[in-house]
Amino acid sequence: MNKFIFTVILQLGLFTSLLISAQERQEISFNKEWRFFLGDNPQAKDNSFNDTSWRTLNLPHDWSIEGQFSDKHPATAGGGALPGGTGWYRKTFSLPATAKNKQVEIRFDGIYRLSEVWINGHYLGKRPFGYIGIQYDLTPFLNVGKQNTLAVRVDNSKQPNSRWYSGSGIYRNVWLTITNPVAIDPQESVITTPLITQTSAQVHVNTVINNKTKGNQEVAIRTVVYDATGKTVAQTSSTTAIAAQQASTIQQDIQVSNPILWSDSNPYLYKTVRTISLHGKIIDSYSSNLGIRYFNFDRAKGFSLNGKSMKIRGVCNHHDLGCLGSAFNVRAAERQLQILKAMGCNGIRTSHNPPAPELLDLCDKMGFLVMDEAFDMWKEKKSDFDYSAYFEEWHKRDLEAFVKRDRNHPSVILWSIGNEIWEQQKEESVPIANELISIVKSLDTTRKITMAIPEFSPNYPIMRANLDIIGFNYGIKKLDTILTKYPN
Repeated sequence: MNKFIFTVILQLGLFTSLLISAQERQEISFNKEWRFFLGDNPQAKDNSFNDTSWRTLNLPHDWSIEGQFSDKHPATAGGGALPGGTGWYRKTFSLPATAKNKQVEIRFDGIYRLSEVWINGHYLGKRPFGYIGIQYDLTPFLNVGKQNTLAVRVDNSKQPNSRWYSGSGIYRNVWLTITNPVAIDPQESVITTPLITQTSAQVHVNTVINNKTKGNQEVAIRTVVYDATGKTVAQTSSTTAIAAQQASTIQQDIQVSNPILWSDSNPYLYKTVRTISLHGKIIDSYSSNLGIRYFNFDRAKGFSLNGKSMKIRGVCNHHDLGCLGSAFNVRAAERQLQILKAMGCNGIRTSHNPPAPELLDLCDKMGFLVMDEAFDMWKEKKSDFDYSAYFEEWHKRDLEAFVKRDRNHPSVILWSIGNEIWEQQKEESVPIANELISIVKSLDTTRKITMAIPEFSPNYPIMRANLDIIGFNYGIKKLDTILTKYPN
């Protein structure tokens, strides 16, 4: 369905030409042929800047792992004893005249850290958090039929800012998405399975469609569920009117008969395809995996998946790939999970931040139960220059982006709003935790919310927060005290 031709032409540096099809959405890997400079030059944001002397590379990229080990680096041993610094990335590309009436967005899955982005000299924005996906609308600033230049400044100079190896740079994938002005918004669209029996599963499809045209539009949306062999097992259709420059939400319920349930031992995935048509012509389609499963946490009986009691045998998994650095590599991550699976592991905690989206894709396919973690600190710092300096301004946007990105993964069974947060011993921890909990629950009510407390004390104020599940690191020796203090 996504038809495009992607060619790379070298011409006085980098020049990528995209030939755009007339219909539907295209999500194009934008990883190849970037220019990189380790250092700072404010003029690099300008289209006229000459970057021909810069190094050419493909993303994902981690410049820290390329550096020399030294105990003198401010990142310290916790940061791998490797250098940070400031770096620039630039990419020049063109869009043909057929893209004139299209919507064009760029998505960075992860930039560590303090990133700023320009397109054709226009400032698009910044993002301090190094672990969250970042998306910008390029449409108003593009030169259709001519060259365009993306420039990205990455500042990882103030260190230490992490308690583990972070890496530096655009270390996850980059995607260019091209759609018609009327298109599905994947981040706002949700699929859940509110009712599952042995003979049937109700699949609730919530689809948000954006209308970025100047006129009202009436569209038809068709949703089809396919099994793992590609056979259609359920489908439905609806129509909706969308006002100009507005969005519309379409609710659909589909019944899947005799569902095969997703589990750690049988991670069976269906596929849903949503297609929207205007005046009988397909203008967008979006596909996503669907895992049908249900689970429960019970104080007396423990955890159950699809009605069967089971143990979660999990590990804390940091985002880096050892000697490969933090530049994400699907095969390396898959290999990690294969080794863990062979050990009997069936659970992953994303310590202590949002992972690469591809890691969750792998967990969906390989059968891992995921505790998806958002933050390692709130307002109180753990390192001299960490995220605590930006938490107040950015936590809501970052947490919302995190939940919206990951809430359609069947592998995710728990949200964690924090790891060993220093404020837990103070009264201020309760309103902060409750705000974070309310943000998550406003976007997803199908999972429980937890956080990690390093040492158990029944007098910690954080125990009064509205957490669904209390998590204790290193607390097994105090389990009897915990159960006595909290019998219910």
